[in-house]
Amino acid sequence: MTNAVIFIQVQGRPGLLEAEVGDASTQGELRAAIAACGIMLDEAFIFIEEAEEHLQGEHHEPAHGLKHGCRVHVSRCKRIRATVHYLDKTETREFAPGARVRAVKAHAVEVFHMPAKDAGEHVLQLCKSTERPASDTPLHTLTDHHTCAVCFDLVPEKRVEG
Repeated sequence: MTNAVIFIQVQGRPGLLEAEVGDASTQGELRAAIAACGIMLDEAFIFIEEAEEHLQGEHHEPAHGLKHGCRVHVSRCKRIRATVHYLDKTETREFAPGARVRAVKAHAVEVFHMPAKDAGEHVLQLCKSTERPASDTPLHTLTDHHTCAVCFDLVPEKRVEG
């Protein structure tokens, strides 16, 4: 068994934590590695990468999806409710905590029937702010520790006036 370095992101805690696990680790071994980083798992769910479902099962069962360099998300939310406003339209859908901002944008573009050219010129911006998170930002990092929701406005990346 070879070892893999994983990166742990915890809801409500900035930054990444690094841990080493076997690439064929069990769920119990993964939980132990997370706990060794000082993370309490009492009411938290573990998601590997952008998995739709959290880890479930016995400690001896494999933790599927672990590989060198992967992100493990520890979240108190099973799902993140993402709301997107575009012009006079609003769309709300639930995503896994590890889903990236780009997945929310892709869904919004599809639902709002945006042409590819227009979609390429728009970005997601957090509601009531000027913050535009990078497309690879996991959704759970954009929520506060008490809310399982995030709100975006789909806005033009640049305004060209002339």
